[in-house]
Amino acid sequence: MLTFGGGGFAIAHNGNITNALSLRYDLVKNGSIFQSTSDTETILQLVARSSADRTIKRLVDALLQIEGAYALVILTNKKLIGARDPFGIRPLVLGNLDGAYILCSETCALDIIGADFVREIEPGEVVIITENGIESINPFSKTEKRLDLFEYIYFSRPDSVLDGKSVYDCRKSFGNVLAKEFPVDADIVVPVPDSGVPAALGYSEQSKIPFELAIIRNHYVGRTFIQPSQSSRHSSVKLKHNPNKSSVDGKNIILIDDSIVRGTTSVKIIQLMRDAGAKKVHMLIACPPIKFPDFYGIDTPETEQLLAANHSINDMCSFIGADSLGFLSLDGLYKAMGYKDGRDNNNPQFTDHCFTGDYPTDLKDYKDEKIQEQLSLLSDNDINI
Repeated sequence: MLTFGGGGFAIAHNGNITNALSLRYDLVKNGSIFQSTSDTETILQLVARSSADRTIKRLVDALLQIEGAYALVILTNKKLIGARDPFGIRPLVLGNLDGAYILCSETCALDIIGADFVREIEPGEVVIITENGIESINPFSKTEKRLDLFEYIYFSRPDSVLDGKSVYDCRKSFGNVLAKEFPVDADIVVPVPDSGVPAALGYSEQSKIPFELAIIRNHYVGRTFIQPSQSSRHSSVKLKHNPNKSSVDGKNIILIDDSIVRGTTSVKIIQLMRDAGAKKVHMLIACPPIKFPDFYGIDTPETEQLLAANHSINDMCSFIGADSLGFLSLDGLYKAMGYKDGRDNNNPQFTDHCFTGDYPTDLKDYKDEKIQEQLSLLSDNDINI
């Protein structure tokens, strides 16, 4: 939040600006003083330094300089503003509650408060909401929509609808296709809760193998792959999951999870099943191997820490301790999304950079050695590069 000549300006940001450090470097050289290491503050600084005479023009000036993924909700003294990056990498939706407009990332937020879904904010669109209604502008050149495919795989809540598609139905369909690509002779299908549940239901439905909740999740523990240290990830897995031994003992099981990032959780879950008496544990993943880091706001680690980027599938299988390991193919993922011919390699329907390395935007900060040197020096005690 900041206050400048145009009044108060508060901003909420879902995503990641991929040239924020480059912009920050230039801003600091020209006198800007940063109060945090957040890329979102770069947007505020650009707005504050704009010479435009209106708040919207100042914002557009800033948006035309930034790259990457963003869904922004901005509050000024008299306006509510929403903005989405030109590729629509991160979602943003418009709702209405008793005549009052609402901006949020997912439709489930509207459901919770009893609001009606109006429409999605389009890629590159800026909406300005005042007491007089809604105005819409799009200051960008036309680009193809590239919503992040990982929203459907993991990031969004299953009760949301993205681009007209139910997230839950898509995840269940991933399991349907996974059963066709990797048929396994087993006694039960077991989801890694909670994100693996819809895919496991889909696999069970397609394969006719019974579905069992053989792992009980503690809902008071957060997501483990974004924990800051290896030791905290290990302890969180132990706190997060407990086996339902009566469902597992003496059985050949198929474990279904949404993804494998570092592999830490998979190692612990598989050992959990073996300790509970499972005879064989087959691990199936409802997305392709994650071989590339995400730079758009989903906190996956660097390439060196991504299991699939550094090991073959056979080596991954040995590492996690499974009897077999399989991943949904990229074309299978697209077919499950309703694209019968799979991925359009000439014009991909989504951004799937975690699997392909095909990033839709320039990654300036991650290519510039000078910026990388500054990034290595950046700390909580020295935040002005």
